[in-house]
This record gives sequence, structure tokens and C-alpha cells, in this order.
Amino acid sequence: MNKPTLTYFDIPTSRGEEIRLALTIAGVPFNDERLSREQWNARKDSSPFGALPIFSQEGKPPLAQSNAILRMLGSEHGLLPKDAWESARHEAVMCAVEEMRAKLGPTNRISDAEEKKKAREALANEFFPTWTAQIEKQITGPFVGSELSVADLKIFVAMTPLLAGKIDHVPPSVFAPFTKTLALVAAVKAHPKVTAWYAR
Repeated sequence: MNKPTLTYFDIPTSRGEEIRLALTIAGVPFNDERLSREQWNARKDSSPFGALPIFSQEGKPPLAQSNAILRMLGSEHGLLPKDAWESARHEAVMCAVEEMRAKLGPTNRISDAEEKKKAREALANEFFPTWTAQIEKQITGPFVGSELSVADLKIFVAMTPLLAGKIDHVPPSVFAPFTKTLALVAAVKAHPKVTAWYAR
């Protein structure tokens, strides 16, 4: 059987990156198809839901929506708990990450600098402390659970630019009180296969 293909934008962040990491940690060889915006616009109408990422495998219909892809990979490759309740708890964490992205994403499209600053500062002062405190409560071991999962990869990818100060007007100090979340991000970053992925 041919290798599966992950299709996403040519950026090392967000929903595509967390799936790349899941495939890498699972030891699944895959075609890493990276599209420009122009290439994606030409193919968008033929995609399942008009959005990336898309995961394709010979003989099966294409699979879209990042959490669905992560759930499938996690279940197949030991990156989600076998217990149904605990697995659902991990999936709830992944949904919470998407809710955070839904709050932050629209601020990227604000063209007025002062308006963007105001919106981002509101997130930093109000939304992010509450959201991260909720994530913190879900971390019951070194990770969301006792072992590395796709939920941890999703938190890691989502938090990395925030902790690196790459989101203007959202200072990394906002997250300093949340030591379990910071430790989780550090643990994922130190995983040998994650280190190898970023050392390529």
C-alpha cells in the first residue's frame, strides 16, 4: 500500500503540524504535501469541507478536520487511551484547543493596528488566563494523562508560538502561573522524535 498523504499549508505550525508530529511519533511514513495559498485555492472546492488539513490513504475517502484525523491516528497507534471515558476526556481537551484558536484566529485578520492591539490585550487579560487554567485542570500526569497522546501534541503546537512571544500583545508572562501546562509543553518538546523532527 502506498504511503498516506497529509496535505496542509507550507508552514510548521497549527493543525497540520500536530498531525505531522503524531505520524512521526507513531512511526508512520507519510507524504508531507505542503501547499501554497494559490495551490490550495485551486483545489479547495474539491476538498471535503473546504479546509485543510486533509489526510488521504489509498482505497479510502479523504479524511478532513484535524481532531478527527488525530483521533483516528491516536486510536490506531497508541496515542490515545484505550479506556473510552479517558479517551473522550483527551478529545475534549483537543476541542478546547480549537475553541482557543477560534478566539485568537479572528484577531489575525484585524488590519487596524490599534484595534488589533486592543483585541489581543483583551484575550491576554481575560480569555487566556481562564482558558489555560481550565487546561491545567485536565493535566493529571506528566501529560494530559500518564502517557504522551495526540491531545498533548495539540497543546504543544498551539502553545509554542504563544510561549515564544510570537503573538503580538499576548506576552508569554500570561502563562507563567500555569506550571503544569509549561511542563507538558517542555516534555513534548524534549521527546526524542519531536527533537529529531525539528532538527531536520
